[in-house]
Amino acid sequence: MQNQSTPASTNAPAEAPVRSKRKAPVVFGALIALAVCTGGIYVLLTWGTESTDNAQVEGHVLQIAARLPGQIEAVLAEENQQVKAGDLLVQLDAKELKARVEAAKGDQEAAEAAVLAASSGLALAESNASTGLQEAEGGLEQAESGLRSSRASVDQAKADRDGAEARLHLAAAEYARTVELYRQKVVTKSDLDTHQSAYTQAKAQLAQAHAHLQNMEASIRGSSGSITVAKGRLDAAKTGPQQVALASAAVAQAKARLTQAKAALTLAELNLSYADVRAPFDGIITKRSAEPGQLVGPDRALFAIVAANELWVVANFKEDQIAHMQPGQPVSVTVDAFGRQVFKGQVESLATATGARFSLLPPDNSSGNFIKVTQRIPVRIRLIGAGSAGLRVGMSAEVQVDTAGKPLLGEAQASALQPAK
Repeated sequence: MQNQSTPASTNAPAEAPVRSKRKAPVVFGALIALAVCTGGIYVLLTWGTESTDNAQVEGHVLQIAARLPGQIEAVLAEENQQVKAGDLLVQLDAKELKARVEAAKGDQEAAEAAVLAASSGLALAESNASTGLQEAEGGLEQAESGLRSSRASVDQAKADRDGAEARLHLAAAEYARTVELYRQKVVTKSDLDTHQSAYTQAKAQLAQAHAHLQNMEASIRGSSGSITVAKGRLDAAKTGPQQVALASAAVAQAKARLTQAKAALTLAELNLSYADVRAPFDGIITKRSAEPGQLVGPDRALFAIVAANELWVVANFKEDQIAHMQPGQPVSVTVDAFGRQVFKGQVESLATATGARFSLLPPDNSSGNFIKVTQRIPVRIRLIGAGSAGLRVGMSAEVQVDTAGKPLLGEAQASALQPAK
């Protein structure tokens, strides 16, 4: 019994390796077939699409700061608060700014009064220029006429003086002869008195003629002075155009000062409006750093505000993925925070340069240390529909672009979104 069982036990181990060798090609072939099928399915599923997980949600994020230095009087917004465009966020102390507005208003009123005064001066100068010359010429003619009349009066006074002298000589001779005849008692006392009276009267007439002549000569001097004054007035009247030009310049200068005063008032009112820091658009307040009583300025942000209704996705595709990519193509976006939820979108634009070109130290391939690295091209994707309300700026996303699908936009809109060549 033992001898018969021995041969059977010695043949069993020899058959096991043979069966293993027969199964190995089958398993290997099955693995190859599985890999080929898997690759084929992947190719079929990804054919005509490009995807990347190097993407994130972007939006308009604005750092809000005060336009002017000042002290915060009140803070009217909190973090994560939703605000509307024009809502008051921070109010600065505006006492000094209000005083500047009042001072600017006073300067403007003074400038307006100066314009009125200068305009009145211009009107007066124009009126004087038109009538002053005629009046001065008439005054000079009148003075010259007066001088001629005075000269004629002097000539008449000289003639009167000469006649008075002749009469005096005749009366003196008659009186002397009468005195001699009275001594000889040829004439009476009455005749002597008559000739004496005539002589005295002739002397008085001569003195009167001398006085009249002196008055006429003084009148000539006065007339000469009047002519000098009239000539001066005429010369002054001839400067009327220059006075009008000077008055016009004064009006222009006053108007320029009024313009400056108005500009200063506008600037003061504008600075006063800057005391109220308002939301530039609808959004959500984040990162508040403003506190009442704090001294702030344009160089220090008070809030960051994120636009609530305008979000997009920036996907960084490899440079060998964008050959068939164009604006308007449909896009599927998934965000890590929302699991399998798919957000619809479309390609809005492709960047005209790689991201490396905008880095702090762009690579210089001409330096000799060249290592070929696949570059990334930023692609902007516009989200479609209202389902993106829960997204937040900076969230990580995965993007899949259907490069074989038809653009969601019309041809005209798609061509408008094409980058410039």
